[in-house]
Amino acid sequence: MKDYFRSFATREAAGQLVKVGVIGVFNTVVDFGLFNVFRSVSMPRNWALALAFAIATFVSYGLNRRWSFQLTDGHVKLRETVNFYLINAASLGVTFLVVEAADVVFGPLTRIGENVAKFAAVIIILIPKFAGYRDIVFRHAIREHKNRNVTAASDVD
Repeated sequence: MKDYFRSFATREAAGQLVKVGVIGVFNTVVDFGLFNVFRSVSMPRNWALALAFAIATFVSYGLNRRWSFQLTDGHVKLRETVNFYLINAASLGVTFLVVEAADVVFGPLTRIGENVAKFAAVIIILIPKFAGYRDIVFRHAIREHKNRNVTAASDVD
């Protein structure tokens, strides 16, 4: 277990986490923007949360695959995609719980209150999402990518 936690302290993991974070900030802006647009046209809160989250997740998948984990082979696998969406569905569940809990604890939320609760959920799910992306979603593709690079490097020698 110690080795697993140490794997987050490598230069490669730190770079990936920073990239996941940058993409996360971008997707959070997209997510929040869409959420507020949907709410402004009187879409029910949970529908607005789900639709904005789904669109941001679609964008996140492509950006994380290509930039964070440098998988540019164009071979998107069904298992990888399903795992990505499952991790994000769990994150959406946490988001729903946090927003609903805030609504119960603090009374009916204003639009600002909804956004504060949604931001709290983003913070709560960041590290678990990164771990899921690295260790579940892109694990096989990362391993194959590294093996191709090692093979290519040994061919040069």
